[in-house]
Amino acid sequence: MEVAIEKITSWYDYIKLGEKLSRQGWAFRGQADASWPISSTLSRYLQQYVPQEKWEEREQRAIKVFRRKAHHFLGDSSALDETLRCLALMQHHGAPTRLIDFSKSPFVAAHFAFEKATADSAVYALNTPQLWHNAAPKEFPKLARKFIDPRSSDNFKKYFFSNKYPIIWPGEPYFMDRRLVSQSGTFVLQGMLGSTVNEILDQYETTSPLLIKIVLSKAMRSEAMEGLYRMNITNATLFPDLDGLAKSMAGELEMVWSGHKP
Repeated sequence: MEVAIEKITSWYDYIKLGEKLSRQGWAFRGQADASWPISSTLSRYLQQYVPQEKWEEREQRAIKVFRRKAHHFLGDSSALDETLRCLALMQHHGAPTRLIDFSKSPFVAAHFAFEKATADSAVYALNTPQLWHNAAPKEFPKLARKFIDPRSSDNFKKYFFSNKYPIIWPGEPYFMDRRLVSQSGTFVLQGMLGSTVNEILDQYETTSPLLIKIVLSKAMRSEAMEGLYRMNITNATLFPDLDGLAKSMAGELEMVWSGHKP
């Protein structure tokens, strides 16, 4: 199924569309360049630097090394026990993983789309209600979301580490870290690292669109960033630590307050 495309040229129109899809339960991902497909940091890294026959071995080794060493920096190391929760921790501290960040908020996604955009950007909207209930690849009709849940038994190793199945799983660990909560976050877990999410969803059997690419005009950026700032959606709130506060200073450089003297 081809990705549906919506071209938006006004912030007001984006608000209307985003709120409509949000009420229906969709999830959102912002990307600074509208030409980019959706893929994980791990997928991009492995394809650039590692022979494909070594992908499964190298991914599992990286997780093992992280688990052996991360406990030095954690008050509670139980987050390392569950693979999905461990990957979420790795992801939010900069490690390449097969998790892809999404948000249940179209406005959080818009922040990430516009923040560093130098051309038209995009927000991808993912039909998570459809994926939750009955969508599955045509070739593997039994591999719907519930059946492949990576939080259950050995499903992670069977359906994801193997890189054999054109599947995606939307969701998050049962215990969510502070950053995931702040960003109204969720994840997409891709089953094949050699394919983008766009390509994987092309293989799904469904009567409803699973993915909408909302192309955002670069001309909207200033209005959108000011609107997001007034919604209190900034790096300081999305990354609730000193790093996030420091990142948010870039946004402060752009804001203009009438009659205000620093």
